[in-house]
Amino acid sequence: MRARWLTNGLFAFGASVALSCAYAKEAPVPVRDELVRITQVLMDALPSGDKAAWEKWAADDAVTIDEFGWVAGKAETIASLRPFPAGISGSIEMRDPHAWLYGDTALLSVEEYERESYFGQSFVVRYRSLLTFVKQSGQWRLVGAQDVTIPTEPPPLDVPGLVPGDYAGTYRYAPDRAWTVSVDHGVLSYTTRAGGPVKTLQPVAKDVFMGTDDERNLFVFQRDSHGKIETLIERRKFNDLRLDREH
Repeated sequence: MRARWLTNGLFAFGASVALSCAYAKEAPVPVRDELVRITQVLMDALPSGDKAAWEKWAADDAVTIDEFGWVAGKAETIASLRPFPAGISGSIEMRDPHAWLYGDTALLSVEEYERESYFGQSFVVRYRSLLTFVKQSGQWRLVGAQDVTIPTEPPPLDVPGLVPGDYAGTYRYAPDRAWTVSVDHGVLSYTTRAGGPVKTLQPVAKDVFMGTDDERNLFVFQRDSHGKIETLIERRKFNDLRLDREH
């Protein structure tokens, strides 16, 4: 939905600390609130595609990286701003802000709580953002903004015809490394070692599940030509860990 920011101003931040031998101290509340205000102005400008706000509050040498890894300079980022099309709307609320000062450089850690309406459907996405500001001509300018998506529990899906017992068993990926998949009252779960924590698997579709830990990886069970489960694939960070079922 949004154009997200991370800039190489982080390098400027590091240089500032190294040159001044500054130590972080918690920013006074007025400074923290000013950084939050600027960030809110920038986020409020996204739905309308307000380029002026970003021209004013972003440093000229800012470089952006969104949550998908897209990298752009200030000019490219501003050029990408467009008003949301009809049927799409949204807002971002600043939550839990914390700020620190390093001379004329400041860090702001804040949760950006996004609410989006997409053609009548409602979504919530939470980001944890770390923004870097430098004071230029008496005003704070954004030079860095790195964010990550906070994993949140998705709504449960009803998967007709699911037979949890099909998946129970031991799955091995190394001679001394195996996972155990089990069923308890119709709920599928797994452990990665004997006596380890039990982790629930949430059904997404037949033979496809999602982990319920912070990573929210996908678990894909593969069947042989006779319809029996023979392999478990854990898809993690766009890579697959293959585990073969023991018989």
